[in-house]
Amino acid sequence: MPTVIQAIEQRSSKRAYLPKPVPQDIQEKILNAAAMTPSGANMQPWKVMAISNEEVLKNIGDAIIARMDEGLEHDQFIQYYPVNWVNPYKKRRIVTGSGLYKLLEVDRKDNATRLKMWHDNFRWFGAQTVYFVFTDKANIDGAQGALIDCGAYMQSIMLAAQEFGIDSCPQGSTTEFGRVVARVLDMPDNLALLYSVVLGYEEKDAKINSYQPKRASLEETVTFIN
Repeated sequence: MPTVIQAIEQRSSKRAYLPKPVPQDIQEKILNAAAMTPSGANMQPWKVMAISNEEVLKNIGDAIIARMDEGLEHDQFIQYYPVNWVNPYKKRRIVTGSGLYKLLEVDRKDNATRLKMWHDNFRWFGAQTVYFVFTDKANIDGAQGALIDCGAYMQSIMLAAQEFGIDSCPQGSTTEFGRVVARVLDMPDNLALLYSVVLGYEEKDAKINSYQPKRASLEETVTFIN
């Protein structure tokens, strides 16, 4: 069993999975652990659709890709990525993307392969279990605390999954099509999709799963005042 620090350091986003769903009893253990995530005023603002139904997942992916094919760039409840990218964050984004394409030997002009890789997000990288995390729109009407709390909840899910040998990938890509997801799932009007997390068993021979982008040093991100 990994320690907490080991789970944090060893976890990385996997983008190729075996066609094997996560058993529900294990899902319940993961979600019970994640439910202990602290939140402001103990509001516990997350609402989860834990989906392992192949047809439902396919319908969601089909709907998103169809909207993309129509030229839609996003249909979202919240703006996840910066509207105006600035450095060093813009540079980190470029380096991360180019590093992945370089590993897979995908030319920057190979638009067909790049598009397929983007579509893979909505085929859940072959995984059979995906969590879609919503919150009540009232929680984010002029406030951001619930977004912070739900972000912590995401981390709890992914770390708890490590105990059971289950890999994960958080998906900001799904955030960008949150309204599409909500329509396919026929969610109540008061709920907004924040993100999804793919859970499953990595395909260990898949080259893409070896990719681990570098992290900034403490000198770049932390100031100690003693």
